[in-house]
Amino acid sequence: MFLSLGLPTHLVEAGADLISAEAVMEMSRAAESAGFDAVFTTDHPFPGDQWLAHGGHHTLDPMVTLSFAAAATTRLRLHTNLFVPAYRNPYLSAKMISSLDALSGGRVILGVGAGYLEPEFAALGADYANRNDVLDDALRAMRAAWTGESVGGNTMRPRPAQPRIPIWVGGNSKRAIRRVVDLCDGWLPMPAPAGASKYLKTPGLETLADLAARLDYAREYAASVGRTDPIDVTFMPRGMSMFDGDGIDHEAIVADLTEQAEAGVTGVTLTLPATSRAQYLEQTTAFGELVVPHVKKLAVRPLLG
Repeated sequence: MFLSLGLPTHLVEAGADLISAEAVMEMSRAAESAGFDAVFTTDHPFPGDQWLAHGGHHTLDPMVTLSFAAAATTRLRLHTNLFVPAYRNPYLSAKMISSLDALSGGRVILGVGAGYLEPEFAALGADYANRNDVLDDALRAMRAAWTGESVGGNTMRPRPAQPRIPIWVGGNSKRAIRRVVDLCDGWLPMPAPAGASKYLKTPGLETLADLAARLDYAREYAASVGRTDPIDVTFMPRGMSMFDGDGIDHEAIVADLTEQAEAGVTGVTLTLPATSRAQYLEQTTAFGELVVPHVKKLAVRPLLG
């Protein structure tokens, strides 16, 4: 099972303890030493004040942050969870991503989402109403640019180090699932109560049965369009939150991830409840000792293939 650990770049009030080059590099090294496969960051360049006042958060720029993680490690994958292409010109995004992949020796995993914060779209001059179409167009544009061949009379080089940068799509909707099958390599569903669908702009997903139903839909749609290449499914440990300060029940997490693997999940993204660097390093080490060895033994099977 693939394990991606969130860097706590949303805790900007912690200052240099968490939001500094030294902190990002030390935490990334700890994740690599603990056996995690990747670290991830979120993407909120200019969030609205109302959202921030009701539980929203800031974050460091994902590409800048992951470049420091790359410099501090040797094998750790660099994962955006999630990057919002609709916020930016797709060719500028493609250049940032390909540069990070080239400089890191091919370690980028690009997790993307359509986005859901209308005030942030407005502040950035981005198209909120058509964000799903914009995302689809951006994915095609970035893939074309990464070939290193001319696109409409323009060329982008160097090419990424990877022959194909993995793109994983976030979201619980059928459109998100179709996007995975048509254009991408993995799916990043998220546990969400049905009552929050209006706020999160994605359908609720409360149980593994809900997830299984969507996996069935993905298989059916893939069969209808002839998709046979493997698709990874990366979920979250149920009950863990980036804003939850409670302790970690490692045995319960192992049991939950075992159940997820049996349901068809191939990877996990998780955040730790730490609010300081010392706590983060301690919790990362404990996770590496008490969870990672068990999870790495789980048999997983991609959605297709």
